[in-house]
Order: sequence, then structure tokens, then C-alpha cells
Amino acid sequence: MEKGSLMTFSFEILLLILLLVTAAGAILVKDLMSAILLLGSYSFFLSLVWAWFGAVDVAFVEAVVGSGLATVLFLLTLFGTAPKDSRLRRPPPPMAALVALPLLGILLLYAANDLPQFGDPNSPANVHISPTYLEQSYRDTHTPNVVTAVLMDYRSLDTMVETVVIFTAGIACALLLRRHAS
Repeated sequence: MEKGSLMTFSFEILLLILLLVTAAGAILVKDLMSAILLLGSYSFFLSLVWAWFGAVDVAFVEAVVGSGLATVLFLLTLFGTAPKDSRLRRPPPPMAALVALPLLGILLLYAANDLPQFGDPNSPANVHISPTYLEQSYRDTHTPNVVTAVLMDYRSLDTMVETVVIFTAGIACALLLRRHAS
């Protein structure tokens, strides 16, 4: 293994370990403040993964919404609760979940072997619609940026619905966090 690819592999393994540790920590801790901070860390590491894979737009949204906005909203909600409510009280997980979830993970890892290799120019995503977007986006949309053409023209209804969902979630959070006049 070359030095560059070994370093890349080491970085990917480190990110994977950080994701697993923060996810498991957020699930296992009993203190809500710790769980919120671990979830924010998880989201930050996930944004690094997206950036590493070249999905900078997804990485940016994950960093802003996941580790930024969601963490702030969780903290505001936590500070608005009584101290007695800040510890989680839950029963241990059922035995069926402890058996089924690792089996599901193994099944997903087994199924991942059928996915195309990362960066494969012959993968379905690269030979099906991507060439059409790259070759015809300017002619169809008169937009020099292909990403903007895809998001705002070819998939505009999908983007609009996603925007409505995020807006509705923001309004719901604002309504939940507002103070009632006594």
C-alpha cells in the first residue's frame, strides 16, 4: 500500500471510529447535556465525511443544520426544562433488539458489496443521467453552474418540498420554544 493511500485509509478509519463512538455515546449516556453535545459532534464528523466524499453542499448543510442549528435548538429546549428532567430514565433495551440490530448491521455490510466502487466511471449514476445533466444543462436551463441547474431546474419540485419541510420544522421548533405569557 502506498504512503498516500495508507494515509487516506487511516483518515477514513479515524472518521468512521469517531462517528461510531459519538453515535454510541449519544445513545448510552444518561445526561441530556452530554447527549446533545455528542450528537452535535456526531453531526460535525458526518459533515467531514460528506466533505471527504466531495459532497460539499451536503457537508455544508450538515454542518450548519446538524451540528449548528440542531445543537442550539436542543440546548435551548434543555435549558427550558426543569433540572429534574435533565436525566434520562429508560429501561434497558430488549434482548431482541440487542440480537437483531447487529445482525442487521452485518446484513447491510454484506449488501454493500453489491454497490459500485467509489469513483467508478461505469457506475449507474455516472452513465445514466449525469452525462445528460453535464451535456444539456446549459442549453436547457441557461445556467452555467450544473449543480444549480440540477437543484433549481431539473429537480425543482424536490428542492421546493425539501425547503418546505425544513421551513415547517423551523416553525414547529420556534412554536415549541416560545415562552408563554403567564
